[in-house]
Amino acid sequence: IIHTNLGRSPWPPRAIEAAAKVAQGYCNLEMELESGERGGRLSSVSSLMQFLVGADDAIVVNNGAAAVLLALTALARDREVIVSRGELVEIGGSFRVPDVIASGGALLREVGTTNRTRVADYASAIGPETSVLLRVHSSNFRLIGYTESAPIAALAQLAHEHQLLLLDDQGSGSLEQMLPGTPSIRQALHGGVDVVLFSGDKLLGGPQAGFAVGKRDVIQRLRRHPMYRALRVDKTILAGIEATLISHVLTEQTPVAEMMERPLSQLEQKGQQLVTALGHVGIKAEALSSLCYVGGGSLPEEAVPSIAVVVRAEQGLDSIATALRLGAPAIVPRVHGGALMLDIRTMGEFDIGLIANRVASVWCKG
Repeated sequence: IIHTNLGRSPWPPRAIEAAAKVAQGYCNLEMELESGERGGRLSSVSSLMQFLVGADDAIVVNNGAAAVLLALTALARDREVIVSRGELVEIGGSFRVPDVIASGGALLREVGTTNRTRVADYASAIGPETSVLLRVHSSNFRLIGYTESAPIAALAQLAHEHQLLLLDDQGSGSLEQMLPGTPSIRQALHGGVDVVLFSGDKLLGGPQAGFAVGKRDVIQRLRRHPMYRALRVDKTILAGIEATLISHVLTEQTPVAEMMERPLSQLEQKGQQLVTALGHVGIKAEALSSLCYVGGGSLPEEAVPSIAVVVRAEQGLDSIATALRLGAPAIVPRVHGGALMLDIRTMGEFDIGLIANRVASVWCKG
């Protein structure tokens, strides 16, 4: 659903409209209209985040990795950052947590083992050069079996007893708890985390952005750092972010949430519609149960039941899939077990006829 290689989350209609509107002219990006004086660029985002997750303050930069880099540079340069060995992850594009820590000028201190890290491991590693305890979401992999990790509240207590900061890099960042043991942004802040870092274009369902939300004095340190200016977002992205947050405040479903929550009965109905449409152009297909993944490094291995329309052929499926990807509009199917599979969960309301015609034109040529 949140496909990194296909641009991640579709924007909410409200966000598209807001970004287009400010792109056409001027806006009060950094002006207080009442006084006519220079104002804060992120005042509305801070207010919305305070309402949504209980954060004292918030800043936005151009992506999640930038938020992590800014936080480490501003808060831990030339100091030690303690991280569980099991959280030193690498995600797509060779983005490695140890490399980001080094780029921020901080010194990595690994603790625990790959599968088990306790509060005592963090405690024994704290020294005079320690500045930050860092938690990192496992992103696109999961440890199972004989595992243990330190609870947020216990880590927060440990950090604050030693006048240290606790940062939580959640990656995808969820306003609501999605899985047991995986805290939401609000839960992390309530548990004592000083700053939560997350992306805007994953579970939040908005434009690409990186958020840092949390305690006001710590966020102000990020805002005052020279790197922040190099990483901040422009007026169109900021307008899209603000509108996305307003959608959440108004409990409007984002496109990502709507796709995740579509009932299976609706997917079965749409699947049969596509099977029928393909049949009308001479292509035999069937609708079968399938699994759809949330993606975007948000909920690894968490599958959502779905329906896929399947077209079988003994040969030529790879070339057909290539032709579908190269057409207009591009269609990205799966090829598996001698079949072309079209997942219904991510199809739009008016896609059925369009997809049927595109598949038919490619199939006939194939």
